[in-house]
Amino acid sequence: MSSEHQSFQAEVRQLLDIVIHSLYTDREIFTRELVSNASDALEKLKLIQLTENNVYQGETELQISLTTDEEARTLTIADTGIGMTREELVQNLGTIAHSGTKAFLQNLQEKGSQAGGMIGQFGVGFYSVFMVADRVDVYTHSWRADAPSFKWSSDGCEGYDIEELDQADRGAKIVIHLKEEFAEYAKASRIQDLLTKYSNFVAFPILLNGERVNKVEALWLKSKNEVSEQEYEDFYRFTAKAWDKPRFTMHFTADAPLDIHALLFVPEENQERFGFGAMQPGVALYCKRVLIDAQPEGLLPEWLRFVRGVIDSADLPLNISRESMQDSALVKKLGQVVTRRLLKFLEKKASEEVEAYRAFYQGFSRFIKEGIVSSHEHRDALAGLLRFESSMTEGDAHSSFDDYIARMKSEQKEIYYLAGTSREVMESGPYLEAFKARGLEVAYFTEGVDEFVFESLTEFQGRKLVRADQAGIELEDTAMDGESMSEADVSALQSWWQDSMSASVKEVKTGKRLVGSPVVALVPEDAPNAQMRAMMKAMGQESPEIKPVLEINPRHALVKKLASLRESNPEVAGLVAQQLVDQAMLAAGLVEHPQQLATRMNEILEKVL
Repeated sequence: MSSEHQSFQAEVRQLLDIVIHSLYTDREIFTRELVSNASDALEKLKLIQLTENNVYQGETELQISLTTDEEARTLTIADTGIGMTREELVQNLGTIAHSGTKAFLQNLQEKGSQAGGMIGQFGVGFYSVFMVADRVDVYTHSWRADAPSFKWSSDGCEGYDIEELDQADRGAKIVIHLKEEFAEYAKASRIQDLLTKYSNFVAFPILLNGERVNKVEALWLKSKNEVSEQEYEDFYRFTAKAWDKPRFTMHFTADAPLDIHALLFVPEENQERFGFGAMQPGVALYCKRVLIDAQPEGLLPEWLRFVRGVIDSADLPLNISRESMQDSALVKKLGQVVTRRLLKFLEKKASEEVEAYRAFYQGFSRFIKEGIVSSHEHRDALAGLLRFESSMTEGDAHSSFDDYIARMKSEQKEIYYLAGTSREVMESGPYLEAFKARGLEVAYFTEGVDEFVFESLTEFQGRKLVRADQAGIELEDTAMDGESMSEADVSALQSWWQDSMSASVKEVKTGKRLVGSPVVALVPEDAPNAQMRAMMKAMGQESPEIKPVLEINPRHALVKKLASLRESNPEVAGLVAQQLVDQAMLAAGLVEHPQQLATRMNEILEKVL
């Protein structure tokens, strides 16, 4: 049989050196490249079979076979695809980037290792095999029945040999003679792991030493009505390496603005709640069934790290090694599209499956709140997913801001809320009195992160979010029980109280807040509340000194008696006034040493008994 040797041109050798030694960050990638090339060859043959009747070995099953031989230190990868003629061998394997080698090298020299704009134009993944091989033999026969068989051999250094053979099977068989230091790739267990990692969802059967490897289907490419719940569950456990069931499953396809096939899962359990540390991103990125990145950074926002599943897009421009995306703007756009779809999906679940969404919210609300703080573009959608108890809900019934707005009075402009340790604590304090008296709803938030949320979330659907315990809230007049003190007596009491308590309070005044309580401490609008100050203290940060506005209730019996007592017994009146201030500040979370209240109460009792 005829045989010939061809030398690589100098620039081709230079390019080959880059491919082998510089381009790939992980040597195991060569298996993905070769299996992907084999899959492409099979796809091309499928198209040819639609139009051509005389296909060489036409009855042969379309598949990819890998064979390991530890003793010989070889790995063989074979496909029954389109195969190659002599001309195609020279063009595809003998000439790297034949259409623009000089331009490609010039681009590398100008941009260094970041030559991403041009690098994707050259399909040179085959040459990644020389990272681990000291010789490669390719046996091939074209799909054309009258074409001869060939063997192509190269050490990846100086050139290649092409030899005509008597006969070879249709397709291509690549025999990889591994370097001694890479003998691990002749082990079946190692190749099994790589096939499962990168090529598990290739459309054609992949056999390893005669046993099929890729048994799990690429469900994301199927229609939803073709997939059973059990198949979804099995796929979730396989891809997420999870033991629970998916709480929600989102399966969608889009062709604009990008080609997207996505299958995403929300787990039943939030592992971060069990002290396992921050969850790692769990949505793998594929391109035409081939894994690009199991944990792609920047694809989905950090607060969606609990989501598991697969995103496959044929629109991704890959670099030469398929190891990273060249067009970060396109990847960002892909993430934005998927994120918006996912938030719409959760919104629908919240509306249609109330109890299921409530169970999800109990476990994953921290992620939603984290997103509100960190993701301005999705803040409104995330705010709509918040759930809370309120002064108009009973038991543990939950509402949304949309529910709140639907119940608002026509003249009401703001959404009122309180953040505290529990519903019971908030309802036992004085801050709700004015709102309940006027039929105004107050939303309750009880998680430690809520104050951070409302630092970022200041309005919802054009309505300002207002903390119910802050100063400066204007409320309409309403009828109050009890007779008020005269204006003169109130003014005198305010002046005396202000003078004696100037070290503790910013101002003493009357207002419209109180119904059944004697006094209330109102935190300035721009001051952090009790939860925020506790967080700052826990993080070792200095908490600013806060002087509240003290609002007094001139209709309350205790305030009236204090007004009389300040003339008849100034000493006791001063103790009582200070005790009332400290109790109000305790309710506002402004007292760091509450034991002083007990000490002063003992002193008051001693004076009056």
